[in-house]
Amino acid sequence: MLKILIEKQKRRLTVTDGERNDIFSCPIALGAHPVGPKEKEGDGKTPEGAYFICLKKRGKYGPSLGVSYPNEGDVIRMGAAEDLLRCIRDRASRGERPPWGSALGGEIYIHGGGTASDWTAGCIALGEDDAQRLYDLIPLGTEVRILP
Repeated sequence: MLKILIEKQKRRLTVTDGERNDIFSCPIALGAHPVGPKEKEGDGKTPEGAYFICLKKRGKYGPSLGVSYPNEGDVIRMGAAEDLLRCIRDRASRGERPPWGSALGGEIYIHGGGTASDWTAGCIALGEDDAQRLYDLIPLGTEVRILP
């Protein structure tokens, strides 16, 4: 089973086979304010934690993989409303994307657009060829771990 590891400090994305064997690795760019976990919509931070790929689409920055931010831990850490927590738990149990309209933010993607500098609103950006390769390789439900 494939897994995605994102190391923010190293600016590196690695796909493993789940047994610690690297399948694919590439450089990344992050949100404009990359240090620390995402806390709210518009903070320019890239989340940190355990997520899964909840959506695949082609968007403004080419092939895009939706990351299931916010997760249960994000909601608890930030003290968000109990109804949001219930909704996220329910959707995660079905492998669905969380609600993306809350004050915590959402719509975090792994997409193209380039890696020359940290420029996104919180997404993980790759080079165009790397974004296409990742899109072709990764199925929905793939585990994503984002480290500081």
